[in-house]
Amino acid sequence: MPSLRFRAAGPDDAQSVAALHADSWRRHYRGAYSDEFLDGDVLKDRRSVWQARLAAPGDYATIMAEDEAGALLGFVHVVFDDDDRWGSLVDNLHVTSDRKRSGIGTELMVRAATAVTDLARSSAMYLWVLEQNTAAQQFYQALGGAKVEKTSSEPPPAAVRPGAVPQKFRISWPDAAAVIAARA
Repeated sequence: MPSLRFRAAGPDDAQSVAALHADSWRRHYRGAYSDEFLDGDVLKDRRSVWQARLAAPGDYATIMAEDEAGALLGFVHVVFDDDDRWGSLVDNLHVTSDRKRSGIGTELMVRAATAVTDLARSSAMYLWVLEQNTAAQQFYQALGGAKVEKTSSEPPPAAVRPGAVPQKFRISWPDAAAVIAARA
């Protein structure tokens, strides 16, 4: 991927990261989150989250993939040593819709796994994926992740659909190095 560059996100990136996050939710969370939220305040909600996250130092890494002009094509956010049993949490992975299946998501996951193996106390890594997002489940399983648990998801309060309780799967890697090996 010669036209891509990867870098750590900073406070000035909150708007572009939030816009991609909101777009991804609008495309993939229909039925799990309320249409009113997805068609309305999702960008405002995500902007608030990313402004806070990227302004404060912490035990996390947010890695962006950009094209040669500096346009955001994808990002991954990993929280180191989030859980004593499951390890570091890949809290977000999003790629622009026009660049899906181009290898960007794989490269971002490899960079997240590398950060976990280099910086976290535990080499374990996990994430949550909505039950309806079968394409994402297949992607993570192709990278060596295993479905280990199913539970209810708790959307942001403004996104709750009355009478609906979306389900999610925990995808786990006991050793994040498996992601790196799966790409090879």
